[in-house]
Amino acid sequence: MAQGSVVVVGGTRGIGGQIARHYHDRGAAVVITGRDPDTASQAASAMGPDVTGIGFDLSDPASIADALSDVGPVSRLVLVAIERDHNPLDDYTIEDAIRLTTMKLVGYTETVRALGDRLLPDASVLLFGGLAKDRPYPGSTTVTTINGGVSTLIRTLALQLAPVRFNAIHPGIVGDSPYWENKPLGAFVDRTPIGRLVTMEEVVGATVFLLENGGVNGVNLQVDGGWMMM
Repeated sequence: MAQGSVVVVGGTRGIGGQIARHYHDRGAAVVITGRDPDTASQAASAMGPDVTGIGFDLSDPASIADALSDVGPVSRLVLVAIERDHNPLDDYTIEDAIRLTTMKLVGYTETVRALGDRLLPDASVLLFGGLAKDRPYPGSTTVTTINGGVSTLIRTLALQLAPVRFNAIHPGIVGDSPYWENKPLGAFVDRTPIGRLVTMEEVVGATVFLLENGGVNGVNLQVDGGWMMM
């Protein structure tokens, strides 16, 4: 991996935190971000040396460039920030829809733009989407549309910022993640051919593959244990 920092947007906890720790443990300088500056700073300190915490809100894109102004050359950029949404049409909340759309489409794009001149030639970028793009559920109109947008956003970015690589990952239900912990998930397990839900470790492994394999570009990878086949 080229010399440069690994930036994990949404890296203070959960899958993002595990990705940041993976690269920290392998000697990379890591930058993690979260919505709250104090939380990001505390998470960085807990992770260890050579980890920097920065606070900004993806749903406020105008603040992103200033927040990232001190970040040096970047070799890997991961946009993992996730906000779940239930916004059915019969009780549609415009503010929630605008926030989520801004966060994942405008915020993701602005983060890439802000760091664009610091992405090394052999850098790679990974965007997190989700399987709601293919498996909508009642109330998922906003998140389904946004994750579909992520799946095509990587291609326009890959063309505009070549040779930097852009890929997207779309995890299924990650059974040991903080959000799903202690929730009744038996029905989902029954519909997953591997007989269990995917783990954070497996999502991190797939993330590293997409970031490190130099021949993979413009790819949308599902990590769901075959759930989409059922």
